[in-house]
Amino acid sequence: MAQILEEDIIFIDKGNTQYKDKVQEARRVMEVCNACRYCEGFCAVFPAMQQRREFSDEDLDYLSNLCHNCTGCYHACQYTAPHPFNLNVPKALGDLRNETYKKYAWPGKLSGLIAHNGLFVSMLTLVSVSLAILIAIAIQSPEVLFGEHQGDFYAIMPHNAMVALMGGAMLFVIAALVMSFVGFWRKTGYSLKQFFSRDNLIPALKDALTLRHLGGNGEGCNTRNESFSNTRRMFHHFMMYGFLLCFAATSVATVYDYGFGWPAPYPYFSLPVVLGTVGGIGLIIGPAGLLWTKINFAEQPSVRSMFGMDVAFLVLLMLVSITGLLLLAVRDTSLMGMTLAIHLGTVFTLFVAMPFSKFVHIIYRFAALNRNAIEAKAK
Repeated sequence: MAQILEEDIIFIDKGNTQYKDKVQEARRVMEVCNACRYCEGFCAVFPAMQQRREFSDEDLDYLSNLCHNCTGCYHACQYTAPHPFNLNVPKALGDLRNETYKKYAWPGKLSGLIAHNGLFVSMLTLVSVSLAILIAIAIQSPEVLFGEHQGDFYAIMPHNAMVALMGGAMLFVIAALVMSFVGFWRKTGYSLKQFFSRDNLIPALKDALTLRHLGGNGEGCNTRNESFSNTRRMFHHFMMYGFLLCFAATSVATVYDYGFGWPAPYPYFSLPVVLGTVGGIGLIIGPAGLLWTKINFAEQPSVRSMFGMDVAFLVLLMLVSITGLLLLAVRDTSLMGMTLAIHLGTVFTLFVAMPFSKFVHIIYRFAALNRNAIEAKAK
């Protein structure tokens, strides 16, 4: 595994002048900030920065993923343009963070999909949905495809075919994310045993689940007019917990099916349906709200480089949620067949795109939060 990871990372780094340029700018900014230290209480980045006199490439990869891009330090900084230092910490770390997604992607030869993420996700969605519809038409007669099946999805798409398709995609996603995480964590110099230590894991989980550093001063992120707002944190919570509820719904349904022999469809007020419905609503409110904040604050220089990747992922999450809730609403009608095909296409896209989309920020940021917990304890 280590050899494969090393080969992939070397492949990405060859001739990657963009990464080197971003590293140099992040290093320059951190060195100036380390001399000033005015922002030491803003978020976890600055206390972590102060533990270093020099910044290796791996240190900067870590700090860039520890940054939550709240932009508080940018608005407080006395060395932003037109000062000759021209500091912009959120932009420098955000630009490098994007490069780390490519640097640690696995398989490394597919990392180019991250650079053109908006186009990749759009084309994959179109192809996946189209193929899902064509497969449904090919394997089912019109009477079955447009018939009423009392919510029995397997009457349209056979159980084994659905499990093979989605299960295969999920296995690839798990393998890709695990390999990416291992590659990133190996560069920290800490062991996996330290990562899974209760003393580090619990503080990192707490920071991740509360988004404590998304507006490290407790007042939230800065808006375009430099006021503070927790709007971004609120919508992020809708999205994050909506995703977790949907995952819980799928997990409960799996236990029902394979553990108790209770196959779908489930009643509207059953646990899987309630969890999925509430989670789906959260996955519409959250991404829609985050899209609004990104468009409303698009003039902020720290968000421009990530705009396409962010929008593609948020729109995809909304499509999965909207088609899923629509499927629940029409599952007892003749519209179920085509709606199911469209929903499966969007879900397949989400799975396949995960290792090369904004989703990967979850694993790198959590790894950074875990490392921060280790370093804070060692002070």
